[in-house]
Amino acid sequence: MTFKEYILQGIPKELPEKHVFPEDANHAPKRKDILSVKEKRLAIQNALRYFPKNWHNELASEFAQELLTYGRIYMFRFKPKYNIYARPINAYPAKSMQAASIMLMIQNNLDPSVAQHPEELITYGGNGSVFQNWAQYLITMQYLAIMTDEQTLHMYSGHPMGLFPSSRYAPRVVVSNGMMIPNYSKPDDWEKFNALGVSQYGQMTAGSFMYIGPQGIVHGTTITIINAFRKILNKTETPRGKIFLTAGLGGMSGAQPKAGNIAQCITVCAEVNAKAAKKRYEQGWVNVLIENISDLINRVQYAQKNNEVVSIAYIGNVVEVWERFYDEGIFVHVGSDQTSLHIPWTGGYYPIGLSYEDSNSLIREDPDLFKVKVKASLKRHIAAINKHTAKGTYFFDYGNAFLLEASRSGAHIMAENGIDFKYTSYVQDILGPMCFDYGFGPFRWVCTSGKIQDLDKTDKIAMEVLQDIYNNAPEDIKLQLQDNITWIKEAKKNNMVVGSQARILYADAEGRAKIAEAFNNAIAKKEIGPIILGRDHHDVSGTDSPYRETSNIYDGSKFTADMAIQNVIGDSFRGATWVSIHNGGGVGWGEVINGGFGMLLDGSTEAQEKLKNMLFYDVNNGIARRSWARNQEALFAIKREMDRSPNLKVTLPNLVDNHLLKTLF
Repeated sequence: MTFKEYILQGIPKELPEKHVFPEDANHAPKRKDILSVKEKRLAIQNALRYFPKNWHNELASEFAQELLTYGRIYMFRFKPKYNIYARPINAYPAKSMQAASIMLMIQNNLDPSVAQHPEELITYGGNGSVFQNWAQYLITMQYLAIMTDEQTLHMYSGHPMGLFPSSRYAPRVVVSNGMMIPNYSKPDDWEKFNALGVSQYGQMTAGSFMYIGPQGIVHGTTITIINAFRKILNKTETPRGKIFLTAGLGGMSGAQPKAGNIAQCITVCAEVNAKAAKKRYEQGWVNVLIENISDLINRVQYAQKNNEVVSIAYIGNVVEVWERFYDEGIFVHVGSDQTSLHIPWTGGYYPIGLSYEDSNSLIREDPDLFKVKVKASLKRHIAAINKHTAKGTYFFDYGNAFLLEASRSGAHIMAENGIDFKYTSYVQDILGPMCFDYGFGPFRWVCTSGKIQDLDKTDKIAMEVLQDIYNNAPEDIKLQLQDNITWIKEAKKNNMVVGSQARILYADAEGRAKIAEAFNNAIAKKEIGPIILGRDHHDVSGTDSPYRETSNIYDGSKFTADMAIQNVIGDSFRGATWVSIHNGGGVGWGEVINGGFGMLLDGSTEAQEKLKNMLFYDVNNGIARRSWARNQEALFAIKREMDRSPNLKVTLPNLVDNHLLKTLF
C-alpha cells in the first residue's frame, strides 16, 4: 500500500504482526504498577474496544503484558511501518487543507528525530503525549483524511471521539487533555487514569501538535540567559567565559546548550540519560560531551582561562557538579535547572547516588523508596546551590517545579517570611516584566512545503516587519524588538531546524499580526507555500501557572485559570484552525491549565480576516488580565493598544495609595 492508502485505512483490516523495536529506541520510563486487579481488567476492556471481537483473545494477553511491563497499554503492534515525519502538506490524503496541516504537525511531533520517546508517542517532558496509544493515532489520521471544512474532530485526551457537523468558520479540531475534576488531579490520579486509558498528559505543545523540536524553546531560553547575565553584569561586560550551570538534555531542556552558545557563555548541562545527551551532541546542539567529573572540571577551567564560548554536556548527575564546582572553587555566574520535576516520581528527576538504569528499575519495583531518594537528593541539591549563591551566583527557577518540589521535600529553600521561595522564577524576574506584560511571547510558524527556501523567505519577511516596527516603536519595547531582530538575522546559521521547516521568535500582537499578514500575502502571490502559525502555550495569555507563566501576578489571582479557558474559547470562534486545552503543562498535573492553537495561512482573504481577529485577541486577552493585576508594563501595553484599536475597551484598575492600606487592620 502507498502512504496515503495506509492513512485512509485507519485500523488495519488484518491483524498486523507484532512490533519489533528499533535497536536504538529511547524508551519512556516504566510506569508504576498502580491499578488493582479489577482496574487492570477494565484497562484491557477499554483498550480492546478499538478492535474487532475476533482479535480480542490474542490482543487481551498482549495488552495485559504491556500493562504489566510498561504500566501502560501503548498497542505497539499497531505502530505504522511507514516512516513518521513532517511530509509536505500535499503528501497527505485530505479533503481539507486545514486537516492536512494538522496531520503534518502530528507526524512532526512523533518524528523520531523530534520526539523524546517516539515508540510510546511521547514528544517531550518525559510524559508529554500526542496520543495514549497507536490505535488513537491511526483513527485520528483517518478522520483527518476524510473530514471536510464543515466538520470538527473532537479529541478527548488523545481519543478521537468523532467528526461532528460544524461550519467552515469553526476549528477543524478541538483538543482537550487531562481535564480532570479538580479533586482528581493529583500525580497518582494521572498514573491511574492514564493506565486505564481514559486520560493523558499533553504537556504544552505535544498534545496540541505544535511542538517544533528543541528550537521551540531555544529562543525563549536565549532571551532568558541573555537577560539573566544582563542582571548581574556591568553594561561593559559580556557573558563570554562566564558559566551557566543547569541540568536536562531531554526534550525541551535540550535547547539549553544551543541557547548558551547564542548568548555567548560557557554552558555546563548535566544529563543522566546517556542516550539523550548523545542525541543532542550528534544533532550539534552541544559542543562537547564528557562522562568523567574530573575531565569536566579540567575542561571548564580551560574554557574560563581562554574566555571561551562553549557548551558542555556532562553525562552524570547535576548535584555532583554543583558540589564539585564549589569544592574546586569554580564560580558559577548563573544557575538553574530544567529537569522534568513536574513528574518527580516517574522519571522526571533522577537522584544522586543511583544510576539512570537503577533509578528506572526502582521507579517500577519500589516507587516509595524512589520517592525517598528523590527527596533526599533535592535537599542535597539545594544545599549545594545555597553555597554557591552565598558567593554571588544568580540562581533562578526555570519553571519546571524545581523550587516547589524542593520545598515539598524539606529543602532549605524558603525565604525568611516562610511563604515565598528564596529564589525567584525566571518569569518573575525576567520574562514576565520584560516580555509577557508587554505582550511579547513565542510566536512560531511551520512551512508546509518542507522547503528550506520557504523558511529562508519567511525569515527575511519577519526580519523586515520587525525592523519596520522597531523604527516607530516606543523606547519601552525597543530592547525586546532588537533582541528578536538579532535573533532572526542569525537564526539560520545556528542550525536549529529539527523535523519540520519551522521558526520561532518573540513578538507582540502587532508583530504577530503584521508578520502573519505578510506571510499570507506572499502565499497568495505563490512566493511561498502555505504556513502554519502557532505558539508555545508558555505565553502571554495561554497559560495559568502560579509558579511559572503567571508567577508575576500579585493580585491573588495567580491560582485561577480563567485566562487560559477564555483564551482557548476566544481563539476558537475568532479563526483558529485547531485549539487545545490541557491540564499539566510544564510544571505538573494539577498545577497548571494551558491552552494553545494552530492556524493555517493559505493566502486567502478569509485567512487574512481570521489572523487579524484571532492573533489580536490571543495576546491582548493576557495583557488585559495582567494590567488588571496592576502590572505596570501591562498597563502601558494595554493603554497603548486601546489608543490604536477603538473597538478595544478594557477595564483598568484604579491604583490605591499604599499609605492608605497601612492604616488598616
